[in-house]
Amino acid sequence: MAVTWIKPLKINKGKSIAVTLGLRIDYAENPGKTGDGELVTGYACDPRTADEEFLLSKIEYEHITGRDQGDRNALAYHIRQSFKPGEITPQEALEVGEELAMRWTKGKHAFIVAVHTDRKHIHCHIIYNSTTLDCTGKFNNFIGSSFALRRLSDLICAERGLSVIENPKPSKGKNYTLPNGGKPPTFIRSIKQKIDEVLPTCSTFEEFLAKMMADGFAFKTRGKNISVFAPGQEHPTRLKTLAKKYGEQYTEMGIRERLKTNIVAPKMQPAKPTGTRANLLIDIQAKIAEGKGIGYEKWARVFNLQQAAKTLIFLKENGIDSYEDLVGKAALAFDDFHALSDKIKSAEKRMDEIAELQKQIGIYGRTREVYKAYKASGWDKKYYADHQEQIGLHRAAKKYFNGLGLTRLPKISELKQEYATLLAGKKKDYTEYRTVKENMTRLLTARENASRILDIRPGTQKQDRETPRKPRQR
Repeated sequence: MAVTWIKPLKINKGKSIAVTLGLRIDYAENPGKTGDGELVTGYACDPRTADEEFLLSKIEYEHITGRDQGDRNALAYHIRQSFKPGEITPQEALEVGEELAMRWTKGKHAFIVAVHTDRKHIHCHIIYNSTTLDCTGKFNNFIGSSFALRRLSDLICAERGLSVIENPKPSKGKNYTLPNGGKPPTFIRSIKQKIDEVLPTCSTFEEFLAKMMADGFAFKTRGKNISVFAPGQEHPTRLKTLAKKYGEQYTEMGIRERLKTNIVAPKMQPAKPTGTRANLLIDIQAKIAEGKGIGYEKWARVFNLQQAAKTLIFLKENGIDSYEDLVGKAALAFDDFHALSDKIKSAEKRMDEIAELQKQIGIYGRTREVYKAYKASGWDKKYYADHQEQIGLHRAAKKYFNGLGLTRLPKISELKQEYATLLAGKKKDYTEYRTVKENMTRLLTARENASRILDIRPGTQKQDRETPRKPRQR
């Protein structure tokens, strides 16, 4: 099995938390790589809406604890686990990935697992929420976590008879878990990366040059051409050469134009809001403090006005005329959603119990006569040797019944009827689940936006929860 790695996911430059999470989870769940979504599963979240659920848990965390780590905050963690070609099926890889995620997070964090089959080696992508299920804590990414994760992954693979790397050594070839195959970036690429890094913090071309030089980059002007020396580079790279490879935004004129609106690159522009649903407002002052420019500030103010208007329309349509009323309805929607989630989870648990009970009853019935004959033989050793497997299964079934405290076995017909009733109820609840979840999402978003508009901080209102809520499971 290939080396397993883990890395924190933080907010992408110029993008919101929601967009950042959405991009990473969409990549992991790519239908073209996961058999049209068949090789995707989730724990304590719906894979189809995992990004929204992760985001809501972070909002709740901030309301409960009053903590906000800003850009230092790890939104989630990404694990990749690769397998030796031809050694494992996609479904088995999904089971291994799910077990690794559960044992690594100890069931305290929601996660999704997606198996990619688009390469010769099958590999898993695991993304788990940094916020705990009860929204009162964060994952502690301790020193040596990569080593501990690799050991756990190897242990799980060894338990399943899969190969592991006994003495992993640094690869002499490409490392596909690192950018550019693990090789250091070329001079031209390092210049491009540094420009993209420095530009958002500058307002003038002179300031841009000064910050580049402070980081070890040098400039040379010859006529109208500007060339750049990266640290350690003997022959400079013209900005025109950079522009031929990466686009006109890297010429001197392109850089000056980008400085006017402080857009790092076309693909990094903040996404425009779509639809009529209100999104979370942007903390403009915090973004400006991070070094965002005038262009970003203008866009953010327009965006916030649009979202505030959508929030107001939502409140009017739902007859909410006070902040206290909004907080109360958001709390009720939150409780309704998790009550329904718990109900579905309880039904699924009971259905699993019924399925296992039916299985054990079947085994008990098939091995009953063999066990009776073994007993009648006076526990004959030769008879036991000839029927060891059936006798063992019979004893295991009896032990299972004793563990449940059963004095008599239920009828299979009764179990089937109970299972059918639970299944019908679960299907009905799932139909309601999407509606209830959407209502909760809208109310929590409106509550968060209203809190920012009215400048209400966590802990200043009576409605803030004094005790942590129960773990969210579905």
